[in-house]
Amino acid sequence: MESGSSCVLCLASASPRRRDLLASIGVRVSILPSHVDETPSPGESASAYVKRLAVAKATAAMSKTSLPTLGSDTAVVVDGAILGKPADAQEAATMLRRLSGRSHQVMTAVAVTGPQGVLCSIVTTDVIMREITAQEIADYWLTGEPADKAGGYAIQGLAAIFVEEIKGSHSAVVGLPLYETAQLLQQQGVPIWMGHYYSHT
Repeated sequence: MESGSSCVLCLASASPRRRDLLASIGVRVSILPSHVDETPSPGESASAYVKRLAVAKATAAMSKTSLPTLGSDTAVVVDGAILGKPADAQEAATMLRRLSGRSHQVMTAVAVTGPQGVLCSIVTTDVIMREITAQEIADYWLTGEPADKAGGYAIQGLAAIFVEEIKGSHSAVVGLPLYETAQLLQQQGVPIWMGHYYSHT
């Protein structure tokens, strides 16, 4: 976490991936995780689910800081079903068998609070996985990587070897769609890298 007046945004997430993605476009953040109930509502669509959680996280942090706040949520979706974080090796294996050899969707919602109220964007990326063997699934669980990842895998990590193709935003699958996020930040007056570079010229 950065401190002091250099921070231009409050990130309502403890995710190091989202922090690093924001840093990659020159956005200095303070970290203020929001803890919200992530249980899907009955009959709730995946897009409505990720939007609701992103907005809830951003607005929960908003009351604790004077900075604009960013909340985000990512869901892995297959056949309309939301895959959360696996509770154990058996559940992780079930998820990966379901994703093996086919396409699924990763939906990421971003909400940013600021002078324009609460702005939100939802990005859907298609991810195509190759066939994954039972031994690979077992070995992958032992790495520890799947345990806290939606859908039981991390595209930016060891599971990259399972991903045959993506159609859409790679950064959204990691946790934050940078193109859409930058647009929301600019609408709320949050400087990204261009503002930092121009300030020194």
